[in-house]
Amino acid sequence: PVLAVGRDGMRMQALAEHYADEPALELMTIDSTDTDVDAAALVSCLRKRKRLLRAVFASLAPQLEGGRLLDKPTDFLRQKLEYDLIPHLAAARHLIPFLGEQEGTSHYILLGGPHAECGWAGYGHASITSAALRMLTNVLHQEASGLGVRVQMLAVDKPVSTPANVRNACAEWPSAMAVGRHAVSLLTRNERQCAVVPFDAGRALTPPRA
Repeated sequence: PVLAVGRDGMRMQALAEHYADEPALELMTIDSTDTDVDAAALVSCLRKRKRLLRAVFASLAPQLEGGRLLDKPTDFLRQKLEYDLIPHLAAARHLIPFLGEQEGTSHYILLGGPHAECGWAGYGHASITSAALRMLTNVLHQEASGLGVRVQMLAVDKPVSTPANVRNACAEWPSAMAVGRHAVSLLTRNERQCAVVPFDAGRALTPPRA
């Protein structure tokens, strides 16, 4: 069973319509997870469900805005950190202890983009916040281990091919389905010592039918 949590909007509506006949999918709309108050409210809603939650996949993708960092005021980078990094910390601070209350090992999986290791021309601010998110993953990986929660990041080193960019996508760009399959595989693979796991197309193959 899967619980998808997101802001009410076109993406959540499309998800509901596409999987309308899927009994294992539950949707929950929220206003935001930008602050500790929002994240605490989310955990309160999850407790009211009274259903087991063993894994969280955190994908809080912001809107990209191009431009040279040298041409932006210093407040621009401060705001990007507020929008791109702090929501992840707020969510983790409340969701990881909640996962730690479950029996056995639980999982908290973050998704990382292709611009954390080198500067992305025209989007240098995104490279900085992505690198910060990767370091946050490393810190959370260490701190959450004592709670019985395995924190990891699936680092996707190429852009994701989507219906919106398929005409310009390169052949090696993974699909969202491929990324999802590899992310789910982290729940069953023994990579406990790896905080950051590189995307591997071989791990994203369609699982064999029984």
